[in-house]
Amino acid sequence: AVAAAPRPVPQVDPDLVERPARVLPGAAGVLAGACGAAGCVATSWWAGVLPPLALEALRLPAHAGAGLGPAQWAAYAGAVALGLFGFGGLARGRTGRAWVLDLFGRYRGTVRRSGLLWVNPLLLRRRVDVRLRHWRSEPVPAADGGGVALRVVVLVVWRVRDTARVTLGVEDHERYLRECVEAALARVPVELPGAAKGAGDAAAEALTRLVAADAAPVGLEVFSVQPVRVEYAPEVAAAMHRRRIAALDAQHRASVLTSVVDSVEDTVTRLTMRGLVELDDYERKVLVKDLTVAFCAGRGETTP
Repeated sequence: AVAAAPRPVPQVDPDLVERPARVLPGAAGVLAGACGAAGCVATSWWAGVLPPLALEALRLPAHAGAGLGPAQWAAYAGAVALGLFGFGGLARGRTGRAWVLDLFGRYRGTVRRSGLLWVNPLLLRRRVDVRLRHWRSEPVPAADGGGVALRVVVLVVWRVRDTARVTLGVEDHERYLRECVEAALARVPVELPGAAKGAGDAAAEALTRLVAADAAPVGLEVFSVQPVRVEYAPEVAAAMHRRRIAALDAQHRASVLTSVVDSVEDTVTRLTMRGLVELDDYERKVLVKDLTVAFCAGRGETTP
């Protein structure tokens, strides 16, 4: 199994934990906004500045009004503030999305609800994607068990578990996740496809364990870190290719030699057992030598 030394766990404010924010149904915001608009119309009628067409459309009686005095301006201000506060707080929640709310840098809760909602417009909203996500990395530096430089592409399956820590506990949680993957690959040896049986699964398990441990304190949940492409680094690719060709060539030569020796042994045995020839030790050695040369030459001519 692939093992790696433990690392210090990142420290995050223990009080920074996701909690539901206080929001109202969207109907409350619509009602408040409508009341503000109605207040503006009523104040205009009271001041006598409502146009005749508006009076006719709203079926209001004509009113001379007292003009725009301090009382009317105060009523306008209140109605406009109510309308802006009502309509300005309307928001549409979507499945798989969340809002992190804060006021002057202080966490005020998370909204995970869907549909039309009313959120205090004085709060700053930060949208967070909380769906299950897949991230395919660019080639990342790594090494095999012998220290040979590799380039590895990994597929990471993850999601946001704690929106408060993801948003306020780290500057950029996606960049943090990439750096966790790079740090894990620097500590876990990765083997090329076709290496020792089970080495790929062991490396994937070790990578998943390390990345999940590093990402958990900042509110990320990592399910899988799987190498999907492993290749030699450019600086060693040519040398490793030549070494691989040499190994294959040596293996082929050993196979050919074994086949030739078996053929020579079978030929000499048949000749002597059937009484076709009678050979002493010297003649046997000469025959074996000649047959070996002949078979090797024949193999060389037929081998592409």
